[in-house]
Amino acid sequence: MRSPSAFSAARASHLAALLLALAGCTLPSAPPPSAPAAALAPQLRLIGTATVPTGFGYGGTTVGGLSGIDYDPASDRYWMISDDRGSDGPARLYSARIRYDEGRLEMPQFTSVQTLQHDSGAPYAPWWRPQAGMDRPDAEALRWLPGTSTFAWTSEGDFGRGFAPQLRVQRSDGRFVRNIALPASFAPPKDGDPPYGPRGNGTLEGIALSGDGRSLWLAMELPWHQDGERADAHSGGAPVRITAIDLESARVLRQIAYPLDAVWRPRLLPGPQVNGVSDILADGDDHLLVLERSYGAGRGFGARVYRIDPRSGSDTQALAALTPGNHRPVAKTLVADLAALGITPDNVEGMTWGPALPGGACVLVFVSDNNFNPAQVTQFIAAQYLPPPPGHGRCATNVLP
Repeated sequence: MRSPSAFSAARASHLAALLLALAGCTLPSAPPPSAPAAALAPQLRLIGTATVPTGFGYGGTTVGGLSGIDYDPASDRYWMISDDRGSDGPARLYSARIRYDEGRLEMPQFTSVQTLQHDSGAPYAPWWRPQAGMDRPDAEALRWLPGTSTFAWTSEGDFGRGFAPQLRVQRSDGRFVRNIALPASFAPPKDGDPPYGPRGNGTLEGIALSGDGRSLWLAMELPWHQDGERADAHSGGAPVRITAIDLESARVLRQIAYPLDAVWRPRLLPGPQVNGVSDILADGDDHLLVLERSYGAGRGFGARVYRIDPRSGSDTQALAALTPGNHRPVAKTLVADLAALGITPDNVEGMTWGPALPGGACVLVFVSDNNFNPAQVTQFIAAQYLPPPPGHGRCATNVLP
């Protein structure tokens, strides 16, 4: 998620915190809402972190806004999509080699950058020079399609100009392949009171590819208007919808309601506070990992990983609005609060399996979206996944041949 209003306020709050620190002042302390006890015993073991400073350049572009990441074992490269809408460069895709062992993560080595093409074959126009019939993409997630040179990616939409969220397939060189039609319920709200439909800048934030490669799970970041309020410091608010669609036919297979945590980094300064889903990832054939990202002005970011079984919740695709009595949300189990690993997470928005460690242990790799903010960094995190029985997750398929 990259919102001009939210993150301009976020920049201001970061700068305010820095000025207070320089002046020898301290921010008022306020303990966050109590976290689940499992947060103290994470099922992740930190391997290492690496940070790329804001302003770092590669291939004539400024690296930043990395909102989605996935690993392709065939090329042994990670692919990352930027949510830049034309402010610091064109809509684009990066590749990189990322190496780690059991105790260290090396600095990523970027290997390519590709400009994403609209279905017209032209690069996307920047936000300040819109073109008729062309949305300004707000890229948030991608998944590599195994056995191909293509990937699926999402845009949160261009609501101000009437463009709905998008799911597209592109080649690794940025060329357009096809659009995948989404249900009408994903469209921007129509004029009316109360509003109805997805919230702007709170739509398709995460993608997970099913174990058989035939379907995708698409995660909203925030609740739809008719489903209820957003999370705040006291409540997780309404659930967010996660929808499974067939990759070829675009038929909706299932939809579930995912309950969010309350904002566990509540604001200390005037400005935004938010919690939402920032990515999802398949864990074996039957489970998903869900990444929640929290922010509070003056407090900074937090990130937690949960594990869910979609079968534990009822199918909500036929429900126009979610109310407490008409559906069963999925149950979730905390894998880790990333802060419990002894690190300070930045705006973590991307999550993927990396190659397994020599002994076969699974590894998760995370990346943060720096919002092109000098007070933030592009942060890479590698952590060994300590899965619950009876399996070790889908990462085993990412071992190089």
